[in-house]
Amino acid sequence: MKEISDFVTQFNANMPLAKNSIIKNRNRYYMLTKTLKNQAPKGFFYAGAYLGAVKGTSFFPSFLLLEMITKGKANKMVVDKKTAWLFICGRDIFQQGILEQNNLKKGDYTLIMNEHNECLGFGKIMVNLRGPPDSNKVAIKNILDIGDFLRREKRQSRPKQRSGNLQDKDRAPRRFNRK
Repeated sequence: MKEISDFVTQFNANMPLAKNSIIKNRNRYYMLTKTLKNQAPKGFFYAGAYLGAVKGTSFFPSFLLLEMITKGKANKMVVDKKTAWLFICGRDIFQQGILEQNNLKKGDYTLIMNEHNECLGFGKIMVNLRGPPDSNKVAIKNILDIGDFLRREKRQSRPKQRSGNLQDKDRAPRRFNRK
């Protein structure tokens, strides 16, 4: 529970969580209703709302938890459509793509929102945002975005590459048609 509250405070957010509804199972945190808490067997695999996991000394939040943080007062930043797409693709944010920010400073963690108030992920502010924009410096370092899951799936599903040191007899002949 301390890991969740420490994570939430990084965004200057105060999110009241009922401690009796949060269960830690192995290294993962879940939020369960009272009924579900009574019905879930010990050592369950998955139940309720997944909030995040602890790996080593770091807490990795779920996007449900990030969405819950955005409902209250927190460090938020709204970006334009192009910047939102690039952020989802794993790119960092430059200052010219920021539409709104609530007086944040270098070193703060912020939730990244699109123009429709949807949470895209979070990042860390790397420059002073109050000065004139510098198009060559990264303003927000991408830490986690909603495209991360798809990128991990893509990495896992790639077929294994063949090594380049195959003998000629193992290679299929290549035929090129010239016109």
